[in-house]
Amino acid sequence: MAIEQPVLLTDRLILRPYTPDDAPELAERLNNPKIYSTTLALPYPYEEHHAVEWISTHQASLERGTAVHFAVTLKTDRTIIGTVSLMSINEMHRRAEIGYWIGPDHWNQGYATEAGQAVLDYGFRRLNLHRIQAQHFKRNPSSGRVIQKLGMQKEGFSRHAAYRAGRWHDLINYAILETDPRP
Repeated sequence: MAIEQPVLLTDRLILRPYTPDDAPELAERLNNPKIYSTTLALPYPYEEHHAVEWISTHQASLERGTAVHFAVTLKTDRTIIGTVSLMSINEMHRRAEIGYWIGPDHWNQGYATEAGQAVLDYGFRRLNLHRIQAQHFKRNPSSGRVIQKLGMQKEGFSRHAAYRAGRWHDLINYAILETDPRP
């Protein structure tokens, strides 16, 4: 029997599993140089076949317990505005990494923080995680502000830790423990 991913609700958002029918909308959102420049692994241009392939991996990752990916949608019209994921889930060490993107049309409206908080709650309460990590490009302080608003503490700086778009990038590392206070 397949494991069923929950739907998470916030004041303004529905975080739900992706379905194959989401591939065209997802590709449209991700085929954006602004998103590409702030993420570690997305290709650019981002085409529908990329979305189909990525979505097709979700159920297996969920069943292995290694990742869970949520489509971030607006409650008002169900538009996909981003993604929040828990990745590299390690059951033995009770830790994971949170990653996210929100489309530029929805930046600076608190959506990343709202969705991130819901996924942190899910990770700690439902997956029994002890530690959730995050990282961002040094040159993307906006992502760092979201991470800090989630209550994560800065833990370090990794020089030239990511190679993206033909050059090396520094990463800033954060984490939050299940016992840490959260906003």
